[in-house]
Amino acid sequence: MKKLRYPFGTITITDKTKQLVNGALDSGRISGGKLVREFERGFAKLVGTKEAVAMSSGTDADALALAVLYDLGAKRGDEVIVPSLSFVATGNAVLQAGFIPKFVDIERTTLNIDPKKIEAAVGPRTRAIMPVHLMGKPADMEAVNRVAKKHKLLVVEDAAEAQSGTYRGKEIGTLGDMAAFSLYIAHVISTGEGGIVATNNPEYANTLRSLRAHGRACKCETCMMSVSGGHCDKRFKRGTDIRFIFERVGFSAKMNELEAAIGLGYLDIYPKIFAARLRNFKYIHKQFAALKPHLLTIDPVAGEEMAPYAFPVLVPPGAKFTRDQLMTYLEDNGVDTRSLFLSMPTQCPGFSFLGHKLGEFPEAEYCADNGLHIGLHQDINEEHIDYFIELTKRFLTGKI
Repeated sequence: MKKLRYPFGTITITDKTKQLVNGALDSGRISGGKLVREFERGFAKLVGTKEAVAMSSGTDADALALAVLYDLGAKRGDEVIVPSLSFVATGNAVLQAGFIPKFVDIERTTLNIDPKKIEAAVGPRTRAIMPVHLMGKPADMEAVNRVAKKHKLLVVEDAAEAQSGTYRGKEIGTLGDMAAFSLYIAHVISTGEGGIVATNNPEYANTLRSLRAHGRACKCETCMMSVSGGHCDKRFKRGTDIRFIFERVGFSAKMNELEAAIGLGYLDIYPKIFAARLRNFKYIHKQFAALKPHLLTIDPVAGEEMAPYAFPVLVPPGAKFTRDQLMTYLEDNGVDTRSLFLSMPTQCPGFSFLGHKLGEFPEAEYCADNGLHIGLHQDINEEHIDYFIELTKRFLTGKI
């Protein structure tokens, strides 16, 4: 069998991106301006929301979306319900926003927050629920929204890995009050680094524009000064320079023009990228059936489309090999792998101050110890997937 290189992620730089980057460099205006605004509009149109506000990372997108809660009466130290299994950015963002993460265990069959356990986590200081659509698998948003409505909680979708997924015919990103997306290299749409918050609430969008710029009073949809360097009629109407009036505690989380140029290139070729990723997902999901029950994955169900971000693999209970043995074998043979994250409250030392003990979140801990994932991006094809399947079959020979 011919050895192949199967990378986890990729980035596509289009000719349009190169032209836009060069134009920005030639103009000397590379801080967030007209390209960022153009990208925001294009992303909002793609997702199907009225607004999208670009950030410097997906973590910032999570954190700033939650920081909107302060304008709604939340206090520092209030709680946000999150799943115990996710990339650590989810929990970090809650803390960075000044809140306390209230962790809930997941379902092994979906990798997402267990809908049956959400309401029990609601307390007097709970202000929001932030479900994660992990590995592009839509969370049970009907259950999430039902609890949120009953207890008057905000819903922020952590859609970092779920761009292009659907739930009951609706786009991921339109199912809560806001949705935070990551635009990191490995994701369906990328700006290299970066994140973006989508919402149908113009007031939330205004607050987000303030929050990403230190909390300043400037929050126009299009900033005349950043787009053209021209005169702003609002600048001195409040008695002093509005750019130095700070209405809330904010962040420094702006996207720049060079990142937006990459994103605009992606928006142009999105149908092609999505089609390639979806084709890869469907093919690997079909071929993976030959590896069951010795290895498991999560499956789409009726009424949803999983976003073709990555492909998760779980080692089942009682296996005669470990996840790490399988990962080492795959890596040694050219297949990039990633472990399936950690149980944030019990396996990430940074959260130990919250006092959780190993064993409190058994499903998350099991998946963390026994799960991995590989890429599904547009630069791989059926040959790469066949190589992964054949390699895995060879590994299993003698192990089962």
